[in-house]
Amino acid sequence: MELLVALATGVLVAGGLYLVLRAQTFSVILGLVLLSYATNLFLFAAGGLALHRPALVGEGPPYTDPLPQALVLTAIVIGFAMTAFVVVLALRARAELGSEHVDETGSESADDTEEAR
Repeated sequence: MELLVALATGVLVAGGLYLVLRAQTFSVILGLVLLSYATNLFLFAAGGLALHRPALVGEGPPYTDPLPQALVLTAIVIGFAMTAFVVVLALRARAELGSEHVDETGSESADDTEEAR
């Protein structure tokens, strides 16, 4: 089970890095989302993978650590909010600049308007 989770985390990191290094805004956003999923999966696995054990009990058999589960839940909520914000920001930048290429800043269009004066 641990090997499967480690492989899934590695695939998510590899896919996320590939997309982050692309030159399109939405590919970068999707890559960052995949990297956050990989981080969440890593934190969840760090708490221990125990099948058929409760998250928290008093005395008795060993239990799964609830702290990584709480951290992952918090990270999911924060990641969703940040993703929504970045998507809206990217849509606004695309509307203003007319392109979704990461390296375009709009300075080329500002130079063109100064030359026209």
